[in-house]
Amino acid sequence: MDNYTFNSLTLQLEGLNVSKDTLYPVFLFFFFAYIFIMLLNIGIAILIFIDKNLHQPMYLLFCNLPFNDILGNSIMVPRLLIDMMKPSSQRFISYYECVAQALISHMFGTTSHTVLMIMAFDRYVAISNPLRYASIMTNKMVMKLTVSAWGVALVLVGILLGLTIRLNRCRTLIMNPYCDNASLFKLSCESVFINNVYGLTFTVVLFTCSIGSTVITYTKITVVCLTSNSKSLNSKALKTCSTHLVVVLIMMFTGFINIILHRFPQYSDYRKLSAILFHIIPGSLNPIIYGVQSAEICKSLSKLVRSKPVMPLF
Repeated sequence: MDNYTFNSLTLQLEGLNVSKDTLYPVFLFFFFAYIFIMLLNIGIAILIFIDKNLHQPMYLLFCNLPFNDILGNSIMVPRLLIDMMKPSSQRFISYYECVAQALISHMFGTTSHTVLMIMAFDRYVAISNPLRYASIMTNKMVMKLTVSAWGVALVLVGILLGLTIRLNRCRTLIMNPYCDNASLFKLSCESVFINNVYGLTFTVVLFTCSIGSTVITYTKITVVCLTSNSKSLNSKALKTCSTHLVVVLIMMFTGFINIILHRFPQYSDYRKLSAILFHIIPGSLNPIIYGVQSAEICKSLSKLVRSKPVMPLF
């Protein structure tokens, strides 16, 4: 393929460098990880939907995470599995499909931050103003927070990709297992200074807001707990906040590794693997962490299991 064809609508994915000996184990790992993610996230979303006891702001806001994990992994993992079974010279993708994949991939990462920020706000209101919680966290407020989380992410990512789409392309090789913004603007021979400035600003602002809101929220929650003599309040704060905090740390850790490895081209194979795990690890662990830590979800699940009729053997 001519690597200097301007604005070619057919691109080539470099994909993962997997040897023949490890191809099938790696394929099976990603395949079962994807099935695991789909079953867990769809299952917990359905459980929250059908159980009226879980129609609470905390769980309704949490439903954004399963939906985001399903969307983010579905745009990446199936295509990755298909490409793994092809020779590297036959891993083609259309430019428009590549842009769509990059859009959803960046929406996945950005929405993970914005959703966790609104969930932190919910936990703060629940613990600092328990008597006013029901009047503050109404269905209308939950809807506003949800729309804000997805809307802000869409605007930020839309500008990010808009700056890339305007560039002419003189290359066709995507040096990544899937399409993202950095891989797309690297196809251009024009100046990408504006892209780098906005991308860096976007990343710094997003992480600063995400980390800052979490630190401020948990500092205020800690002050409330320390000044309160209510053991039940402190116990509730410990359970709900520890769950949220673990999810935040997992997402931050996988995100930071991916960003850091982008700066070291010599570790391209590790960068590719970390980019895939950035989707898979949170998608696998989020429903488990919330399912195990939440007494309400555990009760709802056990009640659902017990309510199923047992068929007689004879």
